[in-house]
Amino acid sequence: MPANPQTSVTTSLIDEDVVRHRGWFGALWRSGSGRAGIIIVTITVLAGLAGIWGFTPYAPDGQDPSTVLKGISFSHVMGTDQFGRDVFSGVLQGVGVSLEIALLTMLIAGVIGTIGGIVAGFLGKWTSAVIMRFTDMMFAIPAVLFSLAIVTALGQGIVDTSIAIGVGWIPIYVRVVRTPVLALRESDFVRAGRVLGFSRFRLLWRHILPNIAGVIAVQTSLTLAWAILAEAGLSYLGLGPPPPTLSLGDMVNNASATAGVAWWTLAGPSLAIVVAVIGFNFLGDGLRDAADPRTRTR
Repeated sequence: MPANPQTSVTTSLIDEDVVRHRGWFGALWRSGSGRAGIIIVTITVLAGLAGIWGFTPYAPDGQDPSTVLKGISFSHVMGTDQFGRDVFSGVLQGVGVSLEIALLTMLIAGVIGTIGGIVAGFLGKWTSAVIMRFTDMMFAIPAVLFSLAIVTALGQGIVDTSIAIGVGWIPIYVRVVRTPVLALRESDFVRAGRVLGFSRFRLLWRHILPNIAGVIAVQTSLTLAWAILAEAGLSYLGLGPPPPTLSLGDMVNNASATAGVAWWTLAGPSLAIVVAVIGFNFLGDGLRDAADPRTRTR
C-alpha cells in the first residue's frame, strides 16, 4: 500500500528536528566553557538553596557581640562582620535571594519577550512594526534608570525588584528571538507545513520554537547573570529587598565601611557575585557552542 504523502512529509519534518537537536546536551558538556558553567552554576544553585531553606551554620541575621570582626577561622569560614554576623551564612542567604530574583526576572523577560519576538517575526508586517516600535521606545531609556524608576514606584520586595529588572530585558528578548523567526518563516519545512494545512500554532510549537530553543537558552543564561548584577547594584543603593533579608549587594554596602580593617567582610559577598556571574556566562558560552551544528558535529 503506498504511503500517505502527508504522513511521510510530517515524519520527515519531525525527523529533521530530531536530527538537528541530537547530541545537544552532549555538546554542552564537551565544551570547556559549558562544563565549567554547569559545575559553577550547580554549586551556586546548591548554595542558594541552602540559604533559602535555612541550611546555614548560623542564623544569617544573628548578631554576636563577642565575635565582632573576627577573621577567617574554622568556626567562621568567611569571618564575621561589624555586627558579629557570620559572613558565610549571610552569603548563602544572599545567593538564594539573588537566584530568586534572577529566576523571576528571567521568567518575566523571557516569556513576554519570547512571545513578542515570535509574534513580531511570524505574523504580519503591521504587527511586527508595532512591536518593534514599542521596543525601540524602551531601548531609548537606559535599563538602569528604568529599573530604578520601577522599583521606586512599586517597592523593594523580591517580586517588585524582579519586575523592575525584568521589564528592561523584554525588548532584548524580542529582538534576539525575532531575527531567527524571520529566517525560519521562509524555510522549506515551514512552507511545506503550510501547504499541508498545518495551523499556525502547530508550526510555531513543533517547528519554529524547537529551532530557536538554542538562542533562547543562551539569552536566558545571560539574563540570569545580568539579573544577579542588577540586583546587587540595586541592593547596594538601598533599593533591594528590605531587612531582615540579606542580599549580596547590601552586604557589600555594609562592608564598604569596614573593608580597610576587615577585608573578609567585603571579599565574601563580592566573590559570590563574581563567581555566580562568571558561571552563568560560561554556561551561556557552552550553550552557544552546543546550539551550533558545526560544534556538535566536531
